[in-house]
Amino acid sequence: MPSHRIARDTRGVFIIAATPFTAEGAVDLESADRLVDFYLESGVDGMTILGILGEANKLTAEEARSFATRVMRRVDGRIPVVVGASGAGLDMLRDFSHFAMDEGAAGVMIAPTPGPAVEDRVRGYFHQVCEALGPDVPVCFQDFPQTTGVPVSVGTILTLTRDCPQIVMLKHEDCPGLAKISAVRAGSGTAETPRLSILCGNGGLYLPQELARGADGAMTGFAYPEMLVQVVAAHHAGEADRAEDIFDAYLPILRYEQQPGYGLAVRKAVLHHRGAIANPRTRAPGPKLSATDHAELMRLIARTEARVAAL
Repeated sequence: MPSHRIARDTRGVFIIAATPFTAEGAVDLESADRLVDFYLESGVDGMTILGILGEANKLTAEEARSFATRVMRRVDGRIPVVVGASGAGLDMLRDFSHFAMDEGAAGVMIAPTPGPAVEDRVRGYFHQVCEALGPDVPVCFQDFPQTTGVPVSVGTILTLTRDCPQIVMLKHEDCPGLAKISAVRAGSGTAETPRLSILCGNGGLYLPQELARGADGAMTGFAYPEMLVQVVAAHHAGEADRAEDIFDAYLPILRYEQQPGYGLAVRKAVLHHRGAIANPRTRAPGPKLSATDHAELMRLIARTEARVAAL
């Protein structure tokens, strides 16, 4: 079990884990073990499972529970694990969240439900969520309007973390969103509003700038997690230029991974190439690489690894 849960001062890299599948499309629990080991060896500070990258919406309830249990048993308390628990049904969200916490989760990640982009609806929903979960379940608020269709203002985020003390972390994925990070950082940790941990997604595309704006780290699934770890560590050590040099070496493949829709297949292909999972399959309906795509990716991998070696 984790020695601590996510909190307002949590920082570092929480890697968003893929969910591996067999060639036949079943959840591959043996590869889940390999993937955990791969992430731990890269030096990540935490993991997040059953998010969008994890294809959580394509898993049955039984599969999601089985995968969460397998991951947390393999992690065995060495790093905190956040579990994606978003869902329209409050009873199911509560039951799954309590299951995850009982299994050893460090907190749950929840996004606003799709619907009218009315901020009092968002506030009302999260008040209901926090009441249903109880005060002992830390919550990471996932702000990803490109997917949810629900933009959330800085004012609402600050109001929620003030009114619902268990909302201790923001997973920031709004884009463009650098000014939003600055505003959340400036508006939290004040006499009125407690500090809010900010970890950033968007594949890591803007990580150096996000860190400079006050983010505490990254929560994303780039298939070279060691880059995220090194960039965050360098920035926290005051070596901003060194952080950007490391980031720049990986930028071509990072950008390639971020192609909408197609990027998940790229990320899984890289994880497979690196030995982290046995099969790069996405669950249907999902993207697949053509032979041309694969050759292109292998060339990018070779160029990236050569640039990294030259650092």
